[in-house]
Amino acid sequence: MTPQFTISDHVTWQSEAGPVNGKIIKIHTRDTTFKGNLRRASPEAPQYEIQSDRTDLIAMHEGAALTKL
Repeated sequence: MTPQFTISDHVTWQSEAGPVNGKIIKIHTRDTTFKGNLRRASPEAPQYEIQSDRTDLIAMHEGAALTKL
């Protein structure tokens, strides 16, 4: 089962450049477009928008890619 997170949870994930930390700012439970790409989401498998602590850039990941800090 995929972990469930809430808005403002502090999480980490692995990027091409190494580990990144950030805060969840939005949770998508329906299909959505992010940076021009369709992201599949449902209440059982949400997609999380996360703002990087270091760069303030926004990323989107599924719960399985995230670890709560």
